[in-house]
Amino acid sequence: MNQGFGKEYKLCSRKIIDALFNEGEGIKSYPFMIRYQITSLPKEIPFQIVITAPKRNFKRAVDRNRIKRLMREVFRKNRHQLEERLQKSNQQLALFIMYTGREMPDYSLIELKLQKALLKLNEALQIEN
Repeated sequence: MNQGFGKEYKLCSRKIIDALFNEGEGIKSYPFMIRYQITSLPKEIPFQIVITAPKRNFKRAVDRNRIKRLMREVFRKNRHQLEERLQKSNQQLALFIMYTGREMPDYSLIELKLQKALLKLNEALQIEN
């Protein structure tokens, strides 16, 4: 299985991001907030994603970048269930994941909590179908 997580998975379209916040669904699973919407994407891939850490909570850029790097790594390792589900139903998903915690996390905490959040997302997607 390809574990790569290249540029094509990055959500850059301002229109799609705005639609995510105006019309998309939301899931809160502390310390993450996930916005998602089933939509058509410009590329032939199951999903595109934005990963953020707010400047309000983490003033130093190195802290925000570390959190985002850890989140990307955990998501890359755990994305296969979501990817398989979307390919089976022939859908595309726009995702926005924000870290909302106030303390600097370690890898194991992000891994545990993001896996839990992705399970919630998978359940929410199954309910919609």
